[in-house]
Parts: sequence; C-alpha cells; structure tokens
Amino acid sequence: MAKSELQDIYDKYRFDKSIAKKSQLWFDQQVLLLSKKRITPNMIINNDPKDVKSANALMPGKLYMYYYNPKLKNELPYYDRFPLVFPFRKLEDGWLGLNMHYLPHRLRLVLMDRLLMFANNDKWNASTKLKFSWQLIDGVAKFNLAKPCVKRYLTSHVMSPLVNVQSADWATAMMLPVERFVGASKEQVWAESKIRIKQ
Repeated sequence: MAKSELQDIYDKYRFDKSIAKKSQLWFDQQVLLLSKKRITPNMIINNDPKDVKSANALMPGKLYMYYYNPKLKNELPYYDRFPLVFPFRKLEDGWLGLNMHYLPHRLRLVLMDRLLMFANNDKWNASTKLKFSWQLIDGVAKFNLAKPCVKRYLTSHVMSPLVNVQSADWATAMMLPVERFVGASKEQVWAESKIRIKQ
C-alpha cells in the first residue's frame, strides 16, 4: 500500500460525513457486542472466525482492537478503553504495542505508512504482519510519531476477545472514530502526543 494511497484514503474520508456516520454505527455495534461478550464470527470484521481471538493467541505485528481496563487506571491521567494496537513484543503477562489512537487520524496514517517498511510481505492477507521491535525504531527520527503510542497491556486486564483487523483493512481502521479515552478528551490526548513527538 503506497503512501499516496494512504493519503487518498485520508482525503476521501475526512470530509465524507456519510463515511463517518457509517463508521460510528459500525463502532457502536462492535462496542455493544464486545461489552456483552456475545461475539459470533459473522458479527465481526470480514465475517471470518479467524478474526476473533483470545488474548493468549495474540501475534506480534498484527493489528488488534479490544476492550481494556487498566490495572492502574486510578493513577493514570487518561487511558484508552478500546485500543487499536500493533503489538511488537509479547511479555509473560501481556505485551508491548503501539496504540494508534494516541495520534490524530492523519498522523496514524503517516506512522502506519512508515511502519509498512517492516511488512513481511506485500500480499495484504492473513499472512501479512509487521516485523519490528522498539529497539529498531527508537531514536530514529522518522519514527518519532511512535513515542506517545507505546503502551503495555496486561492479558488479565483485557476484557474481551481480540478483534484481529485484517491487513487489507488497516488503513480504514486508522480512520474509524473508535478511540474511547477516559480522563481526557481526544483533543487533549492528541495535543500532548504532539508535544511528546517533538521532545
């Protein structure tokens, strides 16, 4: 997926109110399904059973959405209840990943475009994933956008199955209004993220 294609997606969707409305309706449906934990394969992305996984089945380099209830939520200034994450390292009790919601939509596409250099193939199917580590991108100027996105997630605090977003839908997922921040507005979160990017 070329950079120009990602920009085309952004330009097409940012002023299309019908797309935004459809995205919101889709998201509301997923929230309802996940909160009730009554998920069936034909209700989730692509109607594919492979798209719904337990937290233990997480695979680094794929893109996931899930409900999350942080262990230290009372100590955090804010957090995202419905992360959109590229995990890059599995831990004994969870994983480290990039939660793309900590960036505004346009910057999500820019960061994703830069991360595509780590894609293991160009098939854009179930086999496609990103192969990178934080050590590989930390300190590299073009990946500064990733700084505010690095988060740790505990398996025991994931409150739903994982929704695996297929690689062909990654760009679309970046545009969905699925961020659900607690403790601050998305505008406040994004403003702070921009400050961290420049540090």
